[in-house]
Amino acid sequence: MSEDMNHDRTFEILTAEPVRTRRKPKSWSDEAKALILEQALAPGANVSAVARAHGMDPSQLFGWRRVALASGSVQRLRATENDEAFTRFEAVRTDTVEIQVGDTTLRVSASIDPALLSGIVRAVRQA
Repeated sequence: MSEDMNHDRTFEILTAEPVRTRRKPKSWSDEAKALILEQALAPGANVSAVARAHGMDPSQLFGWRRVALASGSVQRLRATENDEAFTRFEAVRTDTVEIQVGDTTLRVSASIDPALLSGIVRAVRQA
């Protein structure tokens, strides 16, 4: 035998945590789904925050919401007059920018100084 084999050896024992397994699907009652969907469809609701508050994956709630809206079984709540309403828009390349503040439309150059524009918007809001 080799002389190196007769020396003491040190061994280190490694311990490992098992890899977390995938969450088991939770079955939700119809009442619980309705409550969660009601919260997710409220004006200004953050769907991901609602999902996390109920201990579910946001993608699951987005799926529920998509199916419910497509089936017509639920509808989004409309914003009241006091709430700000947002609309979908398509960006178009132009040198003019239109900004809607209440019932006033501002048309300004896209190259306007942001500080100047901020002052104009504040003035319109106060008027």
